[in-house]
Amino acid sequence: MVQAVMRWRKIIWFLLPAFLLYTIFMVYPLVSALADSLWRWEGTARRDFAGTGNFSSLFDTFPLNHQLWPAFWHTMVFFAGTMVVQNTFGLLVAVLLFELPVARRFLRTVYTVPYLIGGLVVGYLWSLLLSPVFGPVNALLHGVGLDSLARPWLGDPATALPVVVLVNAWQYVGFPVLLFGAALAGLPPEYSEAARVDGAGAWHRFRKVTLPLLLPSIGVVSILTFIGSMNTFELVYSLEGAQGNQPTGPGGATDVLGLIFYRVAFQEGGVNAIGQSSALAVLLFLVTFGIAVIANRIVRRREAVLS
Repeated sequence: MVQAVMRWRKIIWFLLPAFLLYTIFMVYPLVSALADSLWRWEGTARRDFAGTGNFSSLFDTFPLNHQLWPAFWHTMVFFAGTMVVQNTFGLLVAVLLFELPVARRFLRTVYTVPYLIGGLVVGYLWSLLLSPVFGPVNALLHGVGLDSLARPWLGDPATALPVVVLVNAWQYVGFPVLLFGAALAGLPPEYSEAARVDGAGAWHRFRKVTLPLLLPSIGVVSILTFIGSMNTFELVYSLEGAQGNQPTGPGGATDVLGLIFYRVAFQEGGVNAIGQSSALAVLLFLVTFGIAVIANRIVRRREAVLS
């Protein structure tokens, strides 16, 4: 009995610092935002109880009612593009590094370094590279005779969002490389060896053996990618500005929910900025959390089938 009590005390002491940090930096802001979203504010002064009024104002107050749904759609396109480019390329790199161990550690470091750099820094660097005036990307196209392809990449509505997706994928491709690499290292080698003995080539072994076993890991990476995409802000902000475009830019073609929240909180929210921005933050959390929970259940069921 005494040993059990001492054991629980040790567990509590080890968990207490993490629990306090999680409560202060995660739980408290969420609860505070929910409380703030239920009141009407004048500046920083809380006034009367608004109930769901702040939530309904997101959909019937100009210009929010014209910006929210396009921003949600752009966020979904951002997620889909990131899934296709970043995670597909990350899986390809992880498989190649697993099959070809030469310089594996060096190449993993190369792919991971951009992931460790802040989004504001990455966005600023790429805005210089893609500048239509002095950027090396357009200069290279002019130099090789492809003048027709040179364009204001971040200022053209047709290319602004795809370019943001590609820059984001370039920055974070190291994340799926690491996760898929760890998953590949944990797969039982017997299945692949049996397929090799049966005469299956590398592509068939990957498609019939490796890929099905990686589906749980792919599901986890997809969920984390979705959460990150729903919260994207700093990269888009540094590339396109707070309005989702530069002064000569694509007219809101890169508006995402993070930019809408920033504008409501600090630029366009008016006297009730705290109430409306808190309502938007709560709504964004509920959508992200709800979809992530559903996707996680699907992934767990898939894991149960494989096991």
